[in-house]
Amino acid sequence: MKSALLWVSLLWPLLGSAEEGIQPAALDQMVQEALSQNPDIQAARQRWEAAKAVVPQVQTLPDPKVSVGYLNMAPQKEVMYGMSQEVPFPGKLRLRGEIASRDAERLEQDYLSTQLAIVAQLKELFYDLHFVHDSINIVSKNKLLLEGFEQTATARYSVGQTAQQDVLRAQTEISRLLARLATLEQRRQSLHADINRLLNRLPNDPLGPPQDMRFTPLHHSPDELNALLDQVSPLMHSQQKALERGDRTVALAKREYYPDFELDARGLHDTFMRTDGYQVMLNVKVPLYYATKQREGVREAVAGREASFQDLQSLRQELLARIKDNLAQAERSERLVKLLQDAIIPQSQLTLTSAQASYAVGKVDFLTLLNSLLTLQENELEYHSELAEHEKALARLEGITGVTP
Repeated sequence: MKSALLWVSLLWPLLGSAEEGIQPAALDQMVQEALSQNPDIQAARQRWEAAKAVVPQVQTLPDPKVSVGYLNMAPQKEVMYGMSQEVPFPGKLRLRGEIASRDAERLEQDYLSTQLAIVAQLKELFYDLHFVHDSINIVSKNKLLLEGFEQTATARYSVGQTAQQDVLRAQTEISRLLARLATLEQRRQSLHADINRLLNRLPNDPLGPPQDMRFTPLHHSPDELNALLDQVSPLMHSQQKALERGDRTVALAKREYYPDFELDARGLHDTFMRTDGYQVMLNVKVPLYYATKQREGVREAVAGREASFQDLQSLRQELLARIKDNLAQAERSERLVKLLQDAIIPQSQLTLTSAQASYAVGKVDFLTLLNSLLTLQENELEYHSELAEHEKALARLEGITGVTP
């Protein structure tokens, strides 16, 4: 048992020493750093930039062809030179540009969605880290109280006023708190590594303790959040752009029934007759196999458009359910936070104070005193846990709707 108490005195100072001298971690600053440094966000932005560069390409005519030829049929010899240009049927280039534009707009919404998802994930990790730090502070405080209880029990045992089991029970609980501190320290380091990953830092880069967390009330009703989902959510807008792309794809597939053209102009020079001439040709691409090509292309485009519509409906139902679920979690946590803050924790503190006074004069046993302390500890831990869960639910709602809930 003495070795366990020695661990308490040796290990716990090391748990907090790693963060001494480091500035507290501010959530707003970390959010800005993630937006500018996170690789997933930067990759999504580059995909959007690449898609925007496709638009002018597909709206441009195909490259012209230059031809040079030589004909030798003695005594006639001719030199030929010319140029041909493929011209799609009117409207096809415009529709291809609109399809590419919808792709670019969809990837823009994906980029915004990635930003929201990374920020929501960062906030959840930050709130988890805040809870871990609060837990470490609470357990550390109770460890000091238990050490005081152990000294009191030892003094009373030395004069025959209590049993030795009180001293042993106090030492056992101190060892259990040490184990809990070790678990919390491991969790803290894991959260540090996860946060540094989102910030594109090395896992072992220093990260200060989180700044104070405040309770954030809801600003929107459930109906308002559902309406915001359709109005501003990048997740919904991304799928809507895919649906609009499907509409343009169907229109282009139907336009493929119409022929494309090729203009061919050539100059001729007869070296034997020393005469010049020219040749102009119009080639028409005839959709002869429309039954197995263009018609099936329209079926493909219609089916793809219908799939995008069903994906949009499925996504909307999923996001509405997620909004409802996170609202329920936020409302539950709000009620529990108020109940714990206003009633349960103050009552537990009074119970512990009364038990301490009664134990000092021998009116209650040590088990009653210990249970009072542990009950207060669990209530305080639950308070900070529910506070973190409330803020995490709001962060998830912001990631879904795109606005602060």
